[in-house]
Amino acid sequence: MSNESGLDALDREILFHLRQDGRLSNVELAKRVGLTPPPCLRRVRRLEEAGVITGYRAVIDPGALGRALEVLIDVEIYAQDRRTVEEFETTVASYEEVIEFRRMYGRPDYFLRVAVADHTAYEAFLMGRLSGLPAVLRLESHLTMKTIKADR
Repeated sequence: MSNESGLDALDREILFHLRQDGRLSNVELAKRVGLTPPPCLRRVRRLEEAGVITGYRAVIDPGALGRALEVLIDVEIYAQDRRTVEEFETTVASYEEVIEFRRMYGRPDYFLRVAVADHTAYEAFLMGRLSGLPAVLRLESHLTMKTIKADR
């Protein structure tokens, strides 16, 4: 069941409701999808065991953690040898400010989403940590005007 084609309509309905509220009780979830609790729980467990549901987590307001400024960064690197790429990825992945890190096809080479307290903290991160890495060729920052949709 590693792909969507193995999911039936009830599985998709269960996933929809759990994405909206991962804290739903099994009884409430069963009611919403039109099942009794035991078969609903069996389906949820099957989805968990198959790796379709990979976990449950709290969505936390970044401002409450002192990280109200979120910046998207395109990163291009000059080197493509395995060692340099691995060192770059390991280093960037270790930064607490980096909340999403993707290697891309084409350009840019990488996409980062960072969360910091404010513009001063972002400048310190960018100039003090990221831009100083040996592999970095180019950085382009994008500040969000408004988040229209975010699936967290």
